Amino acid sequence: MIVNVPAPAGIATLVAYIATIPAANLAVTHIGALPVGFGYEAPAGVYMVGLALVLRDLAREAAGRRAILAAIALGTVVSYFLADPALAFASAAAFAVAETMDFAVYEPLRTRGLLVAMLASNAVGLVADSLIFLRMAFGSFDFLQGQILGKAWMTLGAIAVLDFLRRRKLSATETLPPA
Repeated sequence: MIVNVPAPAGIATLVAYIATIPAANLAVTHIGALPVGFGYEAPAGVYMVGLALVLRDLAREAAGRRAILAAIALGTVVSYFLADPALAFASAAAFAVAETMDFAVYEPLRTRGLLVAMLASNAVGLVADSLIFLRMAFGSFDFLQGQILGKAWMTLGAIAVLDFLRRRKLSATETLPPA
């Protein structure tokens, strides 16, 4: 049996992705709610989850679907031991459903470019994650607008950085392929 091992950049992205899962749950547990703009608040983990959505897509590019599913499981186990177990379970359920929906949107759009696929799939994933997590963790949707806004900020910021890096890398050729 041949096992494909991701390159160091893929491994680093997977590790960063895995770290965002318990980091988000620890932030919710120990920090509480934070402002996200326009008068909305969200549980503090919102920024880590927004980053996780982008890292998940980058890790999938580098390591594949199976690695991402294993990373979700590992991140959940780590969360279970570091954060409130009920919070870790809500997070795992939300990640699993959001990941499935993300796959359904990301895969067909990938041919149009990484950034297009990321933007569309993260839009679907962040809404699904927010709805499921808030219902399971808090039993309400009081923070729904803040959750969506905070995750959207992180997604848009990360995509802007990735586009900047892509343009910088390709500026020598002066021919930019579609993002």
